[in-house]
Amino acid sequence: MEVLYFPGCYLSYDARLKKVAVATANILSKAGVDFGILGAKENCCGESIRKTGNEQLFKHLARENIKTFVDHGVKKILVSSPHCYHTFKNEYPEFMVNLEVVHISQYLLQLINEGRLELTKEYRKKVTYHDPCYLGRHNGVYDEPREVLQRIPGLELSEMAESREDSLCCGMGGGRIWFETPMSERFANLRLEQAIGVGAEVLATCCPYCITQFEDSRLTLTDSEVIQIKDITEILQEVI
Repeated sequence: MEVLYFPGCYLSYDARLKKVAVATANILSKAGVDFGILGAKENCCGESIRKTGNEQLFKHLARENIKTFVDHGVKKILVSSPHCYHTFKNEYPEFMVNLEVVHISQYLLQLINEGRLELTKEYRKKVTYHDPCYLGRHNGVYDEPREVLQRIPGLELSEMAESREDSLCCGMGGGRIWFETPMSERFANLRLEQAIGVGAEVLATCCPYCITQFEDSRLTLTDSEVIQIKDITEILQEVI
């Protein structure tokens, strides 16, 4: 097949994030992409396991995943999570394997540029984009997600003061996905304030950790409906 789509743990199990996996699959189908998934043969990429110190388990998972990729002739992996992206792209080469790894935001722009995705409807909302740490600072992917959003008819894109290299972390990276941070200390609360401050109706991002953290913080707002949290694929699904 053209690509292996690797949704990852969060998009497979979390009720909110399953919507992102479905949106992604719908977009790929609409664009005529010949893609497959590993299903039950898919393991965790091991990113947060390594960050929290279990190197032995990380190496076990990496070797299992690499064997599965090789056995199925995988050459190109499409991922939704920046954490999977960083791990496959920068850490799996330690195990003498080199695969082409593409984040969904990069692939969406490619599909639009190739004319495989037509954006036919308008999305008349004010949107701001949050840079996930593992996509932005760790891997330098800043422009592609913004270009995708800018191509959407009617969408008004605004930047928060802290963006790109200076973007504020959502608070879940580096293994903190497994920690319970007191509500008063969450970076995500500050980020939502910044998004609302620039007049955004939608806070868009492309990382499952960020979406989960922002959805939790949104519920603490006096008016939780003042802003929506969306993955880029969810927005795109509405306009194709």
